[in-house]
Amino acid sequence: QVQLVGSGGGLVQTGGSLRLSCAASGLTFSTYAMGWFRQAPGKEREVVATITWTGGDTDYADSVKGRFTISRDNAKRTLYLQMNSLKPEDTSVYYCAARHRSTRSAVYDYWGQGTQVTVSS
Repeated sequence: QVQLVGSGGGLVQTGGSLRLSCAASGLTFSTYAMGWFRQAPGKEREVVATITWTGGDTDYADSVKGRFTISRDNAKRTLYLQMNSLKPEDTSVYYCAARHRSTRSAVYDYWGQGTQVTVSS
């Protein structure tokens, strides 16, 4: 049974930092590309950052470039999102997701349960 368990969310003031983690089990983590997504109430889910299965390439939404850093530790089967200089508009539920390296489409295979990030102004 595949599980992606996100953690590290919370309440922080504008300009603060948080580090999200996503612990994976039930899959060969090192063969999956990973991503962080977020969805605010009344808004569509959006991609925040992605990382290849090797960790060699990353990509970011324009809104978080220079502030967020995605990384992974394949030995620990854990994905991270370091979020700095947080803004109220970053308030959302953040989800981690996994996509096998052989998957041709952009559809992710597995999703975590989400962790709430709230940035107060």
